[in-house]
Amino acid sequence: TVSMADYSHEVRKHHLLWVRIAFAALGTLFLLIGIVGAFLPVLPTTPFLLLATACYARSSRRFYNWLMNNPAFGPLVIEWRTYRSIPWRVKLWAVVLMVATFSSSILLFVRDWRLQLALGVFCLAMAIRLYRIPSRDRPDKQQA
Repeated sequence: TVSMADYSHEVRKHHLLWVRIAFAALGTLFLLIGIVGAFLPVLPTTPFLLLATACYARSSRRFYNWLMNNPAFGPLVIEWRTYRSIPWRVKLWAVVLMVATFSSSILLFVRDWRLQLALGVFCLAMAIRLYRIPSRDRPDKQQA
């Protein structure tokens, strides 16, 4: 069997049941949006996973531990919390998908040149912002 890390010491459950239920519901909503964001480049995955993690930390040890130990999502959350970085491959994939999505929208669906320009500028700004987030595992990064 695979041993799972216990992050229960990081959980600070709210004392009111209805607030814990609300946090758990919000955490699940943010998790679902993050999952959708993994497939739609316009929605970023990591911020929604961080929100889900914060909500679960106030509502449920079980959900929090599940998310932190999840092989798909846990490493992203841990990487961000520990180093404030995003894995290079994840970042590169997000930029490529984002550019492809915006480009197809601009070329195939949007006819007004002003909207095309606005979409292009928005895509460029998002790509630059994402690119500027550090990646500890960047292949061409010089070793200090």
